[in-house]
Amino acid sequence: MIDSANLYSAADTEAGAFVNPVAVPTSNVQQWRPKEWFPWVILSAGGITVLYAITLPKRFNAATAA
Repeated sequence: MIDSANLYSAADTEAGAFVNPVAVPTSNVQQWRPKEWFPWVILSAGGITVLYAITLPKRFNAATAA
Protein backbone atom coordinates (compact mmCIF):
# COMPACT_ATOMS: atom_id res chain seq x y z
CA MET A 1 0.00 0.00 0.00
CA ILE A 2 1.03 3.60 -0.37
CA ASP A 3 1.29 6.14 2.42
CA SER A 4 0.47 9.14 0.26
CA ALA A 5 0.11 10.31 -3.33
CA ASN A 6 0.96 13.66 -4.88
CA LEU A 7 -1.66 14.92 -7.31
CA TYR A 8 -0.50 17.53 -9.79
CA SER A 9 -2.82 20.04 -11.40
CA ALA A 10 -2.77 19.93 -15.19
CA ALA A 11 -2.41 23.68 -15.38
CA ASP A 12 0.93 25.25 -14.40
CA THR A 13 2.81 21.92 -14.41
CA GLU A 14 5.88 21.42 -16.57
CA ALA A 15 7.28 18.08 -17.69
CA GLY A 16 10.59 18.75 -15.91
CA ALA A 17 8.83 18.77 -12.53
CA PHE A 18 8.25 15.01 -12.81
CA VAL A 19 11.81 13.98 -13.64
CA ASN A 20 13.75 16.30 -11.32
CA PRO A 21 13.76 14.66 -7.85
CA VAL A 22 15.33 17.67 -6.10
CA ALA A 23 12.84 20.21 -7.42
CA VAL A 24 10.60 21.87 -4.84
CA PRO A 25 6.93 21.04 -5.48
CA THR A 26 4.92 23.98 -6.70
CA SER A 27 1.71 25.25 -5.19
CA ASN A 28 -0.39 23.20 -7.61
CA VAL A 29 0.44 19.92 -5.85
CA GLN A 30 -2.05 18.32 -3.48
CA GLN A 31 -1.03 15.47 -1.23
CA TRP A 32 -3.61 12.73 -0.70
CA ARG A 33 -3.34 10.39 2.28
CA PRO A 34 -5.80 7.48 2.44
CA LYS A 35 -7.67 6.86 5.66
CA GLU A 36 -6.98 3.82 7.84
CA TRP A 37 -10.09 2.00 6.54
CA PHE A 38 -9.46 2.64 2.81
CA PRO A 39 -7.45 -0.57 2.07
CA TRP A 40 -10.17 -2.67 3.70
CA VAL A 41 -12.85 -1.11 1.50
CA ILE A 42 -10.83 -1.82 -1.64
CA LEU A 43 -10.14 -5.39 -0.51
CA SER A 44 -13.83 -5.99 0.24
CA ALA A 45 -14.98 -4.57 -3.09
CA GLY A 46 -12.46 -6.77 -4.92
CA GLY A 47 -13.57 -9.85 -3.01
CA ILE A 48 -17.22 -9.23 -3.83
CA THR A 49 -16.35 -8.72 -7.50
CA VAL A 50 -14.42 -12.00 -7.63
CA LEU A 51 -17.21 -13.94 -5.93
CA TYR A 52 -19.76 -12.48 -8.32
CA ALA A 53 -17.58 -13.34 -11.32
CA ILE A 54 -17.27 -16.95 -10.13
CA THR A 55 -21.07 -17.34 -10.08
CA LEU A 56 -21.60 -15.87 -13.58
CA PRO A 57 -21.13 -19.15 -15.52
CA LYS A 58 -23.86 -20.80 -13.39
CA ARG A 59 -26.22 -17.91 -14.10
CA PHE A 60 -25.63 -18.03 -17.87
CA ASN A 61 -26.08 -21.82 -17.99
CA ALA A 62 -29.37 -21.56 -16.08
CA ALA A 63 -30.65 -18.88 -18.47
CA THR A 64 -29.88 -20.97 -21.60
CA ALA A 65 -31.44 -24.12 -20.15
CA ALA A 66 -34.78 -22.42 -19.48
